[in-house]
Amino acid sequence: MSVKVLFLGRLSAMVAPERDYPAPLNWQYLLDSLPEEARALVAGEKVRVALDGALLADKTSLIAQNGAEVALLPPVSGG
Repeated sequence: MSVKVLFLGRLSAMVAPERDYPAPLNWQYLLDSLPEEARALVAGEKVRVALDGALLADKTSLIAQNGAEVALLPPVSGG
């Protein structure tokens, strides 16, 4: 039983492009599993969270069940 978490943008360099976590996965467990620098970025207001392709209005409400996919979406810079 697991949840796939995708770390996009600069988060993929801090953590990994993806990781599997035991299900169910909640917000606090996810934060606690991250290195300090990544945790600060993910906890900030600019990183959005999608659960199975749908953006969460309140990322702290995250509860992902077995087979779910969570994507952490940092702001992007373009040119």
